[in-house]
Amino acid sequence: MIVIADRGEVAKGSAEIFFRKVKFWKEDGQEEAPPVFNVDGVNYFHVKVVGLLFVATTRVNVSPSLVLELLQRIARVIKDYLGVLSEDSLRKNFVLVYELLDEVIDFGYVQTTSTEVLKSYVFNEPIVVDAARLQPLGPAAIFMQGTKRMPGTAVTKSVVANEPGGRKREEIFVDIIEKISVTFSSSGYILTSEIDGTIQMKSYLSGNPEIRLALNEDLSIGRGGGTIYDYRSSSGSGAVILDDCNFHESVRLDSFDMDRTLSLVPPDGEFPVMNYRMTQEFKPPFRINCLIEEAGQLKAEVIIKVRAEFPSNITANTIAVQMPLPKYTTRASFELESGAVGQRTDFKEANKKLEWGLKKIVGGSEHTLRAKLTFSQESHANLTKEAGPVSMTFTIPMYNVSRLQVKYLQIAKKSSSYNPYRWVRYVTQANSYVARI
Repeated sequence: MIVIADRGEVAKGSAEIFFRKVKFWKEDGQEEAPPVFNVDGVNYFHVKVVGLLFVATTRVNVSPSLVLELLQRIARVIKDYLGVLSEDSLRKNFVLVYELLDEVIDFGYVQTTSTEVLKSYVFNEPIVVDAARLQPLGPAAIFMQGTKRMPGTAVTKSVVANEPGGRKREEIFVDIIEKISVTFSSSGYILTSEIDGTIQMKSYLSGNPEIRLALNEDLSIGRGGGTIYDYRSSSGSGAVILDDCNFHESVRLDSFDMDRTLSLVPPDGEFPVMNYRMTQEFKPPFRINCLIEEAGQLKAEVIIKVRAEFPSNITANTIAVQMPLPKYTTRASFELESGAVGQRTDFKEANKKLEWGLKKIVGGSEHTLRAKLTFSQESHANLTKEAGPVSMTFTIPMYNVSRLQVKYLQIAKKSSSYNPYRWVRYVTQANSYVARI
């Protein structure tokens, strides 16, 4: 846990107060403390990044979104320097982290969150932590799929530390990360759908050469064929239409209107090249069907079916399905399909929730869960009004629903023999994936 205090006006015991408050949070039946809360006139802001809590405190009335964004950026800067963001790496590099925080924030005022700028002021090299000790389903693992595997060091290398032998591996990583929000009606129709995407880049190229990044030629920005940048676009039937987007300050858009090419000199560290939002209709990766009906006195049965709508060569990881049950549910017994492997079920009695976890789902497959519920009293209303909706979280590596693609990644050559490694990766995650019943 890293606590950042604002201008020394908060008592020294604030870290312990925060820890106890978050650990024993029970207000309004919530499982976790909200990202912002107040205790004895002190505002606490926190974000959780790979299991670590980054906390800021202040007595001043500041914008919560600003502080939460600052904490996310601080976590990213620390990860850029340490390579691995974990409790072990923070302990071993405490002095370096303290020095970074001292440069990022001066007397409660933010100075910079740019890794590129900080390299001019912070010269200590990190103590490298062995990445093999990371959890197997850490950020590096979601790209370990297919015949051509991404190197595990892709997200665990420091941008400032020298490698053994003094040689630096010339490589660049581009990640297209999409978080999708979908709401299904009780009959299975899509009510709302949205994609929040970002093109992330992390460069380990020496000398900061210029890079050209080409996107789909049929890319259109703005609804109705026009674009918010007045760029010419061809919005055919198969075109990728973004509602809006924004670019990193280092990106030059000189030829973007002609051939959808971005030019930039990448700064050190991980940074978003482009953020975009899309509400154009797309094929959802999963279909969810849910049925709940009475099965005798004080009993009911729930059937949940999940079908993967993506190709069979793609596999989704770490799937979790949740469904709130009627408040008077006392017991739930589960029945999985025959031959089910890597699945777990649970009934959370404290908050009356059904939980179903699947380690992986292969494209084109369908999985079913049956649950028999026991009630403490008779239902006096329609069960569908007292249960649900069904929500789902998942991660799908090497797959994106928007069809936005990096066509090529061109790096300015220093010499004829200069040929760095280029890695382009895709991942789709659930932001809010809900089915009404």
